[in-house]
Amino acid sequence: MSAASGDGQGEPNQDADRLFELPPELAIDTEIARRVLVDFIRNQLRQAGFSRGLLGLSGGIDSALVAFLTAQAIGPKNLLCVLMPYRTSSPESVEHARLVVERLGCESDLVDISAMVDGYFGRDGNPGAGGEAVREAAPLRRGNLMARERMCVLYDRSVAWGGLVVGTGNKTESLIGYTTLFGDSACAFNPIGDLYKSQVRQVAAAIGVPEPIIRKAPSADLWPGQTDEVEAGFTYPELDRLLFWMIDKRRTDDELSAMGFPGPTVERVKRLVATSEFKRQVPPVAKLGPRTTGVDYLYPRRRPGSART
Repeated sequence: MSAASGDGQGEPNQDADRLFELPPELAIDTEIARRVLVDFIRNQLRQAGFSRGLLGLSGGIDSALVAFLTAQAIGPKNLLCVLMPYRTSSPESVEHARLVVERLGCESDLVDISAMVDGYFGRDGNPGAGGEAVREAAPLRRGNLMARERMCVLYDRSVAWGGLVVGTGNKTESLIGYTTLFGDSACAFNPIGDLYKSQVRQVAAAIGVPEPIIRKAPSADLWPGQTDEVEAGFTYPELDRLLFWMIDKRRTDDELSAMGFPGPTVERVKRLVATSEFKRQVPPVAKLGPRTTGVDYLYPRRRPGSART
């Protein structure tokens, strides 16, 4: 049974209106969603032969929700949350991340990535390993490196922890390409990849994610004062509605216009979705042999003990 009904109508959490704006067509049955996602996490780990998981806990709502779901799936003692601030990160981010750890009672670790990032870009006029070519790098470029350094830390910690890296990216950001390839998008599996940001908020409210995390403005915390919605130029409820009707319901441009979506916004979002397609697919492989991985040698993940050859 799907968590979303055919016309987008569901059973929104009664506290939703007080915490955030929830477009009616994005409302889902939160209990069904929670059950499906918890089972998904448990099954993905079991199929890969693991009993533990870990994730990067930023203090934002996406990673907080995945932490809650994973703790329910495998128990908090089998979950490692890694906090990875940079020196310019908001102190609130670490505070909110610690709030999740305390609420769940899970294992945690803090790794300050400042030395890793500054070692490449340089700091205080001193060049880093990247030399003069990167000293004037734009904030977005620096943010992408931060995301990739964090994933380096996570995958290194995964070896010592003996667990799989659990993804924390939502459907909205994936569709418009608001994600760093081989950075925050890297993971063994992603429980919330089919939840729009508005639905993440709804499930988070129902599952008990602390209210300060749900209420605050979403931010990748790439630089002081940065927020996702200001940078993107539209709110998540607006964007989620458009993506829902454009992608899920396959409405044409004329139909979207009749629904009240501005033409320039539709064109911009369509362009974002199209130009970020490469981020949502595995790298293409040039086919030479009779059975090529990713082309015609396609199997589900092997279960431990599988006799398939």
